[in-house]
Amino acid sequence: MLYRTKNIALRDGTNAVFRSPEAADAREMNEFLKKCFSETDYLIRYPEEWTQTEESEARFLEDVNASQHTLMIVCTIDGVIAGNCSLMFMQGRKREHRASIALGILKKYWGLGIGSAMISEMIRIAGERGILQLELDYIEGNERACGLYEKMGFVHVGEKPDAIRLKDGTMLKEYSMVRKL
Repeated sequence: MLYRTKNIALRDGTNAVFRSPEAADAREMNEFLKKCFSETDYLIRYPEEWTQTEESEARFLEDVNASQHTLMIVCTIDGVIAGNCSLMFMQGRKREHRASIALGILKKYWGLGIGSAMISEMIRIAGERGILQLELDYIEGNERACGLYEKMGFVHVGEKPDAIRLKDGTMLKEYSMVRKL
């Protein structure tokens, strides 16, 4: 699903561009994801687990853009990918009223309002599509994300104990949140 490019003014006055990723972004997207994974334990992978080749990532991005069930938005600042988010529409009559979201932002760009702007866009798009419930998960200890999600109207609905196991053996919960539209 394609996203119409939009300029966003961030908290510090910086201009950000929200747009659909392109196959030509594949190398930079791989680098962005590996860096995101290396900057926090609160994402679902370690950087060494991201093994997409440039070619497979390019195909994936093309497939996302052609899909009617997934939307991806990248945030660029001065032409560099600073963040991305995705909105995945569930399929099947019993679940088509739901969609899930995910996002990642490079640490350098935390606190500028990118996350709030991305979630606002996903809420808007989901509402236009007739979605009644947005869903997301986050990992125990990620208080920044929890605060953002609560600010955007998400509420806690459950937790999965010991859902995440870090390299040092630490076990963390995964929390589930929803937002009614």
